[in-house]
Amino acid sequence: MPEYEVVIGLEIHCQLATATKMFTRCGYSAGAEPNTQIDPYTLGLPGTLPVPNWQAVEFALRLAVALHCEIQPISRWARKHYFYPDLPKGYQITQSDHPYALRGSIEIAAPEGTKHVRLQRIHMEEDAGKTTHVLGDDVSLVDYNRAGVPLVEIVSEPDIRSAAEAAATLRELRTIVRHLDISEATMETGTLRCDANVSLRPRGSQTLGTRCEIKNLNSFKFLEAAITAEVRRQTDLLEQGQRIVQSTMSYDPGKDITRVMRSKEEAADYRYFPEPDMPPLRIGPTWIAAAQAALVELPWDRRRRYVALGLSAYDAGVLTADLALALFFDRVLAIAGASTAKQVCNWLTADLLGRLNAEARTIAESPIGPEAIAEIVELVERDVISRRSAKDVLDKAYREGISPSAIVEREGLGQVSDDSAIEAMVREIVAANPGQLEQLLSGKAKVRGFFVGQIMKRSQGQASPAVVNVVLDRVVESLRPGRDDS
Repeated sequence: MPEYEVVIGLEIHCQLATATKMFTRCGYSAGAEPNTQIDPYTLGLPGTLPVPNWQAVEFALRLAVALHCEIQPISRWARKHYFYPDLPKGYQITQSDHPYALRGSIEIAAPEGTKHVRLQRIHMEEDAGKTTHVLGDDVSLVDYNRAGVPLVEIVSEPDIRSAAEAAATLRELRTIVRHLDISEATMETGTLRCDANVSLRPRGSQTLGTRCEIKNLNSFKFLEAAITAEVRRQTDLLEQGQRIVQSTMSYDPGKDITRVMRSKEEAADYRYFPEPDMPPLRIGPTWIAAAQAALVELPWDRRRRYVALGLSAYDAGVLTADLALALFFDRVLAIAGASTAKQVCNWLTADLLGRLNAEARTIAESPIGPEAIAEIVELVERDVISRRSAKDVLDKAYREGISPSAIVEREGLGQVSDDSAIEAMVREIVAANPGQLEQLLSGKAKVRGFFVGQIMKRSQGQASPAVVNVVLDRVVESLRPGRDDS
């Protein structure tokens, strides 16, 4: 049997976070009561005309510039005709055939290193309404609130080679649009949606196989699982000598299988024709320059900056996945200094986020700000408190909302750095543990940790670890047989 290579392309729909819809001033916000955000244009009533939402165009342009696309000076609107209850006009206005942006790429981390998933195009269009099929009842409900909401559709080239890469591509796009502040991009609410085109071909072949499109994937988990299931289905068919039929698929998470919704030997005939009520969209150099000026530091640039500060690629990825967290991290660094990047990252990801996640809070809802984290880092760096004590300080600052320094002063948590005081503790503990001392003197280095632990316990975590280690070495060396310190 031949070994097969997986070939995947994504079609990603992303709602743009404008206050009004794409071609009407009708307002929209996700989660409103069904059919409360509609107007005559949304319902396709006779005599209504489309008026472009220029903020939606600006948002779309910002995304294209960020992804290094080739902006088309002239793009055209068209009507895509199909009949379905959630499309009240009977057509959708789109740019599918004459998009405003071509090519470009999304940068992701892959096993072989950085990978650029090429884009075929990005185009603008209006969304359809939402149909809900009521289980156990012969009824379907239609909500027209979403009809007419501005979308960008990002179509990738078939560059993706695994389910994990597909999920990484979608996650990166979500991070980018959130960085650009043009979309909430939440799969659970439908503001980010994805279809996956999957095919197999013999490894080494340059000819694409017959693709099947998996529709309506509403989470990263289901995207990976659905692609894996479809690869499994196609592999089984090919190994049995059967032909892959181009089809639209759905994913059944309960049985972890894909199902054929409908076969499509030929592309559907949507009877495209130019939108007669709108002229071509013209994008000039001034508009492109404004979009470039509005760009913020992009996730991949931010990750490279963090790695240059000494963070691992994993830590840099965690921080940049959430713009609010990345900005919080940058504000701490601005106070504590770039040299503390690793310590700051640890305090944020392991300590602060752990507490926030336990309470289902976001970083924006943190009861302590960047200044408090910077203060804790500084207190540890200056050996005022140990890291163990610092965790207690963070807990109290988190609960009480007061500064770490105030807590250290109130609780008397400052580290003991006095050489003579620490030496007295060291000699007391060494004298009480002659067996462990003999092992340490004989070269068993692991026993050293026992003594350090006992000293820290004896000082209730307040002894300076740096001073403890120096004094312990000195005391042990003075007790070595044959040594005369008199």
